[in-house]
Order: sequence, then structure tokens, then C-alpha cells
Amino acid sequence: MYWLLLTLWEGMSKITVRLHFLGAPGAGVTTLGRSVAEHLSLPHFDTDNYHWFTDDALPYRRRRNPEHRIKLMEQDLSAQPGWVLSGALCGWGDVFVPRFQAVIYCELDAAQRLVRIQAREQARYGAERLSPGGDLHSVYEKFCAWAAAYEEKSDKLRSRDKEMEWLARLTCPVLQLDTNAPLQVLTEQVLHFVDAVSIKKI
Repeated sequence: MYWLLLTLWEGMSKITVRLHFLGAPGAGVTTLGRSVAEHLSLPHFDTDNYHWFTDDALPYRRRRNPEHRIKLMEQDLSAQPGWVLSGALCGWGDVFVPRFQAVIYCELDAAQRLVRIQAREQARYGAERLSPGGDLHSVYEKFCAWAAAYEEKSDKLRSRDKEMEWLARLTCPVLQLDTNAPLQVLTEQVLHFVDAVSIKKI
């Protein structure tokens, strides 16, 4: 059923939609967004690449100001009739909300998220750099602590409560998705959702 569905979608070359993925850190937001984009033959963008100066030798040290992020995103998104955008932009990137035709919110148990984050960061940078004495140890530990506290009550924009409030204000269709499933299954669920809500194809 899965491969039949993907074959049907991939054969519809004129499908062009604008989808936004966000959710808990480590829940697979970027991975799922990229997978859906590939199956729909759409460009994929991620807010981390606009939020941070990604050319720095040490990652996640310098943030761009919101105006700079918006300018860069505007250049990329406006150049494409359809796209998939992953990563949070609540607050600073709300100017793009009217363009979203559907939003997918990803969530996962905190313990599972932390296991995924550890595996992901070790694959990217190596265990030595993340361990005590490594050049990325401090920023890695802070990130893990923040990710673990995502579900706790907080006034921070990147918390579950605040993102739930943000989702409730949206007027486009929203799918809340538990990502404790294989990637191909999650991709199928999103494709079903996009089809079921009858999003107007551009």
C-alpha cells in the first residue's frame, strides 16, 4: 500500500504545495520534512540554516537577527511555487504563516528524543568532540538540557505549551503526529493527510 501510494504521488508531477513541519527537538522534524519533500519533488528548507550562521567553525554559536533570517528565507521561499519548510519559526517568522497550506507538528517521548539527539550529534561531530574536554561539549550539554525540558511549563517560545498555543491560532489544516514509527510510515501518513484535507494544488 505504501509504495502504491508513493507511486501515485510521484506520478502527479504538477502537485505543488507549501508545508511546514515543526515540533519537539529530536522528534525527527527535519528528517520527515525532507522525506516528504523528496516524495513530492519539492525543495526542502530548514529554519536552522537561517537562524544560525552555519559557516562558523563551531556550530550553534552565533544567531542571525530576525530581520536577517526573514530576508534570507524570503529570497528562497518566494523563488519557489511550492516547498517544504522544517523547523520552528514561532514568533520571529510569523510573517510566513499565511503562506502555509498545512502544518505538521511532530512529537515524541522525551527519552526517545534524547537518544535520537545523541546518535545524531555523534554521527555529525564524533563522540570525542561532544565529550568532556571536547570543543562542542558545552553547547551539546546545553542543547540536551533544553531539549529534555521542552515539555515543561515555560514562557519560552520553544516549549510545547507555547507551540500548542501557536498551532491553535493557525487557520490552515494541522496534523499532530507521534513520530514513534518508521520514516516510511510517517511519510505515508503525511501524504494521506495532505490528500485528505484537499489542499489546493498550485
